[in-house]
Formats: sequence, structure tokens, C-alpha cells
Amino acid sequence: MADTDPVVVAAQRSPLAVRGRGLARLDAGALAGEVVAAVVVDAGSPPVADVILGNCTGPGGNLGRIAALAAGLGIGVPGGTVDRQCGSGLAAIGDAALATRADGRTRVAGGVESASTAPVRVHDGTPFSRAPFAPAGFADPDMLRAADDLAAHDGLSRARQDAYAQRSHARATTARAAGRFDAEIVPVAGMTGDEGIGVSAAAWARLAPLVDGGTVTAATSTRIGDGAAAVVIAPAGSAPGLAIRATAVVGCDPALPGIGAAPAIEAALTQAGLSLPDVTAIELVEAFAAQSIAVLSRLGLGDDDARVCTEGGALALGHPWGASGAVAVVRLFSRLVRAGAPAGTVGLAAASVGGGLGVAAVFEVVR
Repeated sequence: MADTDPVVVAAQRSPLAVRGRGLARLDAGALAGEVVAAVVVDAGSPPVADVILGNCTGPGGNLGRIAALAAGLGIGVPGGTVDRQCGSGLAAIGDAALATRADGRTRVAGGVESASTAPVRVHDGTPFSRAPFAPAGFADPDMLRAADDLAAHDGLSRARQDAYAQRSHARATTARAAGRFDAEIVPVAGMTGDEGIGVSAAAWARLAPLVDGGTVTAATSTRIGDGAAAVVIAPAGSAPGLAIRATAVVGCDPALPGIGAAPAIEAALTQAGLSLPDVTAIELVEAFAAQSIAVLSRLGLGDDDARVCTEGGALALGHPWGASGAVAVVRLFSRLVRAGAPAGTVGLAAASVGGGLGVAAVFEVVR
């Protein structure tokens, strides 16, 4: 670990709720404020220089600032908001790490999404579901179409996608029963656990593809949801925690955005002077089974690599877009720091992003 590497010393998240259900009455600012307040207390209430949060579809108004105020951190803590779509939470952590490396001041970073309360976008009086990921002249598929196109491009069968998603749910079910999520979850709005884990065996076979002639189904797509996650990033030399060894953001073909995590992972590992065999734990944002398989394949990893989302990923837990990259870091913190992994153990978090991006970060346990 370099002497200048900042360290994640606390990491927590809300329960992850399905859109319209358990967290539907909380807007993004209120939801993030609860998690930011809790993670700062968990870190011992250090002075906080800034709060940087990722978000995709919120109402604006600078959610980082809103969360800082809602968390009671004082009017002197500014706050900022990052939009790299579903890589926003991880990108915010990377941005905060760079700032802490530069000035040695503690920051809070993470992400939040309230799909339940997100405003409807209107252009010339016509409502629409999302802003464009790419300008005219470029492919701009929605994420479902992009996942199905990627499955066709890579020849990924429905059976293979089903097997991947079933494994994610099974791992999450086992982890929940063993209490492995308990320490990382901040109870919010009466919720103490994630809503989306588990799909009945009978449901898998009867689900129709979501695209005519395609292979992606509701069971191999993550649930759209609400949630927040935050970490405290302290100056170099702090411990125990996860030293942030490297971060990377890359671009890829907007027509196949699901592959973006693969080159981002390669870039982050190169920056850290490491390779995949050096990594013990990987958290990949599982937006779709097809997308996850495609990324692993490009990295030379098998669908069932035991290091990847060992306790289930977004296919089981849910995908609150702007928060999911930060949820991946919280999960790494639990899998490595809370679980007692020795100093020097390496973890990796990554997300593929609409519009053709990839975000990744490499972490190392310090004690």
C-alpha cells in the first residue's frame, strides 16, 4: 500500500427495497441522510470535509449537500453529487478518495436512489422514462435491450443466464440466514433487511422473455429499487479498513454498455500493479445475468467464480442505480474487514454503465 492511499474506515447501507414498496415514502435526500448520519457515527464521528454522493434520477438540488444537512453534519459541510448513472456510487467514492489523498481530510462518499420518488421527465410537454445515454448518431439502447443484445452477441443461452441468477439468489439467501448482512444495514423506515432476495423455483421456467425473441427474463434482470450506501474515507495511515489502491473510469461502445466493467477492472488492476490472481474478493454490480457473464468471460473468469458476489449480488439484493456501486464497496468491507481478512488481502468493485462506461476500484485490507 502506498503511504498516500486513503482508507475506507466505515461502510454502511440501507436495506434495499423494491420500487414502490418498503422505502417508497422516503425521498432520496431523506434516505441518504439516514445512512450518512449512521456511517459517520460508526466511524467515531470525525470532522467531515465533504459529502459526495452518486445519483441518477433524483430531483436535483445537490443530494450530497441535502444529505449532509439531513445527517446533521452542520452547515459548514458542503456536499456534491456525481452522475455516472449506475456507476455513480462507486465513482463518487473514487472522486472522494482523490480529494482525501490530496488534502488529508476525511470525507463521506456513496450513492442513493429513490426510484419510487424520482420525478417524471418531460420534454415539450411529453413525459419520457429516461434521458438519453448517448447523443444522436450513436447507439442508445435502454438497459434491457442492451442486455438482450449482449446476450445475443455473446451467444448466452437463457439456461446459462438462469443458472447465474439462481446462484446469486441462493448465495444471498444463505448469507442472510447466517446474518452476514446485519452489521452493514442501517434500519430505515421500519425495514431491517432486503426485500428482493429469493425467486420461487416455479417462477423461473414460466417467465417469458422481456424482449420478443430474446433470452433475458425478469428473473435474470435485477429489480429496480430504492436504497443508499455510504462510506467514510479517512487519510492514509488510518486502520482498520480498506485502503483505496486504484480507481478507473473508462469508455466502451454505447451499443454494448454491459461490457464496460471489464476494461475498467483491467485498468484499475494495472494502475495498482496487480492482476486477477491477486484478488480475493470481487463485487460486480449484477444489473443482468447476461451482462455479468459477459464481463467475467472477457476477464477469463468462469460464471461461478467463488470470489465474485460470494454472498449474492444485485440480481438478488436489488439495484438502486445511483447507490449500487457504493453497495458493492459496503459488501467488500463486510466480506473483508468485518470478516477478519488479514492485512494485504485485495478486493475489487466494478460496474458497467449505460452509455458505454465502466467504473472499477481496487482495495487492500489494512490492520
